[in-house]
Amino acid sequence: MYDFHIHSDFSIDSKAPMESIVKSAIDKNLKTICFTDHVDFEATKEKLDLMFRPLDYFRDINKVKYKYKDKIEILSGVEIGMQPHLKDRYYDFINAYGFDFVIMSIHSIEGMDIFYDFASSNLSPEETLNIYYDEILNNLRVFDEFDVLGHIDFIDRYISDFDLNRKYNQFMEKIEEILKLIIDKGKGIEINTGALRYGLDNVHPKPQILKLYKDLGGEIITIGSDAHIADHVGYEYKATEKLLREIGFKYLYLFRERRKFPIQIL
Repeated sequence: MYDFHIHSDFSIDSKAPMESIVKSAIDKNLKTICFTDHVDFEATKEKLDLMFRPLDYFRDINKVKYKYKDKIEILSGVEIGMQPHLKDRYYDFINAYGFDFVIMSIHSIEGMDIFYDFASSNLSPEETLNIYYDEILNNLRVFDEFDVLGHIDFIDRYISDFDLNRKYNQFMEKIEEILKLIIDKGKGIEINTGALRYGLDNVHPKPQILKLYKDLGGEIITIGSDAHIADHVGYEYKATEKLLREIGFKYLYLFRERRKFPIQIL
């Protein structure tokens, strides 16, 4: 079992100490975990830099890595909240430190935070989805310094009174373009099980997107709980592996020192 999307108290939205997360992962027999705490430059309308201090971050990761080295593999990562105009800042930040793994996610669009601003906007669900997927494309066209795209249909968490399963086909053309770009760049996507904790019926991305990714030749895929508390580490991992098998994926991937390693799905 492997969890490649975990937040500790180095993220603004978590209070979980790294050691509590590691202990929970060991109790659940996870083999490898990767901390992927948030770095969101120019977040919200106030353009705040929401980030950890890298030296402190690596210090604490190295402490638990050494203390529990005989029980679990612990890796260092980061989840960046990408916006196109920040590409140079993120490139410099990522390359200044020795991360094992980088998730590129979309949390803000033109300075508008998806949670705080889009969720309370007057935009229709269709308008919101179009803007969101256009923003993913804009980021992919200008930025390569990442390993997987995080929770592709993350926006679903913040759309109410909208039958996504029935109407989603109208957005599949854009999603297909996104997936083709990811594949062409040699990058991957993640399955994010956190969607199930937000009341959605499926993981991110939904099965039809996963099937399209597979049909297009996509192979690189990681599993992450998006845990912000220790109890959520490894959340719904076995069910996610089963989903991957049913769709036809034979491997999931780990990343160490930004290099990918396939692990056969048994």
